[in-house]
Amino acid sequence: MIESPAPEPLPGKYTSASRTTLSHIMTHNDTNLLGTVHGGVIMKLVDDAAGAVAGRHSGGPAVTASMDEMAFLEPVRVGDLVHVKAQVNWTGRSSMEVGVRVLAERWNESAPATQVGSAYLVFAAVDAEGKPRPVPPIIPETERDKRRYQEAQIRRTHRLARRRAIKELRDRRAAEGIDD
Repeated sequence: MIESPAPEPLPGKYTSASRTTLSHIMTHNDTNLLGTVHGGVIMKLVDDAAGAVAGRHSGGPAVTASMDEMAFLEPVRVGDLVHVKAQVNWTGRSSMEVGVRVLAERWNESAPATQVGSAYLVFAAVDAEGKPRPVPPIIPETERDKRRYQEAQIRRTHRLARRRAIKELRDRRAAEGIDD
């Protein structure tokens, strides 16, 4: 039997090649019962910007696999202009971690924007059948990009360890006949 040759590795892409900013002005339609912008509205903007970055980096469709460490640092109000800045921090074979910073500024003031949130999302690149497909490696350009790459590797290690520990616990409980 003749084995297929291993696919050629994809050329790397620089961090700046897929970096993007999504801006949106917040209206009364975006508010919660407290009169501030609903966290879910911010999370959707985060997912939209991260998805655009993941698709741009991978050169095709990418789906959200997980979101972790979504932090809301300050409330967002009606009339705030929200900027969602996203970039690929790390890549694996078919997955990418995208880091997102959320900034807000009053639409009618010249004060600098304030960071109001941050999140890390993992995306998987998929083909037309929804199967994983390879992604280009990321090439960090700046010292900040290199730090983000290293931090992303730590987060990935923790995600995998947590997943493994939960699976082991469930397997052990199942073996003991404990039904949850």
